[in-house]
Amino acid sequence: MTTQAVPIWCKICGLTRADDVVAAADAGADALGFNFFAASSRFIAPDLARQLCLVAAKASAAMERVGLFVDPSVEQVQAVLSAVDLSMLQFHGDESEDFCRQFGMPYIKVLAPTPEVDVEELVQGYESAWALLLDVHDPQLKGGTGRQFDWSLWPQGHHRRLILAGGLDAENVAAAIRQTQPFGVDVASGVESASKGLKDPTKVRRFIEAAKHG
Repeated sequence: MTTQAVPIWCKICGLTRADDVVAAADAGADALGFNFFAASSRFIAPDLARQLCLVAAKASAAMERVGLFVDPSVEQVQAVLSAVDLSMLQFHGDESEDFCRQFGMPYIKVLAPTPEVDVEELVQGYESAWALLLDVHDPQLKGGTGRQFDWSLWPQGHHRRLILAGGLDAENVAAAIRQTQPFGVDVASGVESASKGLKDPTKVRRFIEAAKHG
């Protein structure tokens, strides 16, 4: 069992189908991620994202609808925001803090530490971020790699909201939470069926149960 005083925040990322949105909501997800990075296999166009966000809002008004971007232009973000009812943004690239906060919305900044980088120094940045997400370093894929984050790199006893991602699934998420004590966890490939972007409702339910209840 975990020793978290507050239930772990769970985000299911890379949604592409309405049925998967409903399944995640029914399983108790706190947030859903919609991918606007064109190079990703989980990319969806704003028209589809708008439909999925409507489904998400109907399924659970409290569930965050998060839009994922990688080094976008201001115009790209604004175009999505004008078409899609998002409640939060997530930035996976080299965006500055000024860039991330200019949209007047809560945002998550993704960091990808390596052993050569001072993680404590990394998490001192982006003070305006709603949370920081630590994931596997991959300059091409920018998340959703399925590879496990090196838990030994996790900063201990930090005051920031820190979200763990990278290679999580129902089998290892409880152990990951016990070791790192994060605010939340984020999963994409670990709850998918054979195809990227297509979620397995049983895996989603088992993941959230393991994360929230150990």
